[in-house]
Amino acid sequence: MSPASTFAALGDATRLHVVSRLSREGPLSITALSEGVDMTRQAVTKHLEVLADAGVVRSEWKGRQRVWELKKRQIEEARHMLDAISERWDRALERLRAMVEE
Repeated sequence: MSPASTFAALGDATRLHVVSRLSREGPLSITALSEGVDMTRQAVTKHLEVLADAGVVRSEWKGRQRVWELKKRQIEEARHMLDAISERWDRALERLRAMVEE
């Protein structure tokens, strides 16, 4: 999976919220992920499937429950991409600042 597919999947507020919860709370069932949100379990499941297709989350059956968790490697790759972009912007802004101050 590419970082672009990760960013595309995270471009939705609901999916970003789901990833944030999984990051804070660890693996969660669809029941737990559906609590406190104003949508059906089926709608949350569809968002999870988009995240899974992008390689951001994976699920595993534990007994009768399907438990979802983050795929940390994919998140780390996206973070590294953002760090590289940020670094390039920092250098460009530093060059601009130096030119303006001359």
